[in-house]
Amino acid sequence: MTIRILIADDHNVVRQGLRMFLGSEPELEIVAEARDGREALQMVRQWHPDVVIMDLLMPVMDGIHATAAIRAEAPDTEVVALTSVLDDKMVIEAIRAGAIGYVLKDTEANELVRAIKAAAVGQVQLSPEVAVRLLREVRSPEPVEDQLTERELDVLRQLALGLSNKEIASALSIGEQTVKSHVRHILEKLNLPSRTQAALYAIRTGLVSP
Repeated sequence: MTIRILIADDHNVVRQGLRMFLGSEPELEIVAEARDGREALQMVRQWHPDVVIMDLLMPVMDGIHATAAIRAEAPDTEVVALTSVLDDKMVIEAIRAGAIGYVLKDTEANELVRAIKAAAVGQVQLSPEVAVRLLREVRSPEPVEDQLTERELDVLRQLALGLSNKEIASALSIGEQTVKSHVRHILEKLNLPSRTQAALYAIRTGLVSP
């Protein structure tokens, strides 16, 4: 499977660097680039990428607002936030906006590739430290059992354990497209923007252990 990528960053040198080392990965295809958040949203409409690598500090429209707009308009496109500093407030805002994960700009290339591939298959990956920080920000939830069907609860449990769509499909003996449909319904019913928020929600309600 080829993963279609949009790079959104206002610095040309950063876009060039990302294009250079991501372009050497046979499974990755860079389909478009954007210089600000508004342009990123336009490029998503035009190219329908699987993953957006989103710089958080950009002119015209910043990465936080662009992420929220993309997730609202194109829920099948996942966003990996890109930042130069590990700032709690910024990370929390990015995840709240709908980013499935984030990486630092000085990360190793293989770590970024791993994050992109995980995002493309809907895999939530959070370090324990980040999960603890984010859990404090998740609104106090109502019991999910009152809002979701049994099958949706099954899918949410697997999602919160960090499984990809394919792995969830295998574990529950259902089709991958069916998993995607269930995830979409879960996010709609719980009024959450991303799988990451859904995973945190499941932990907060006690559906799965941290």
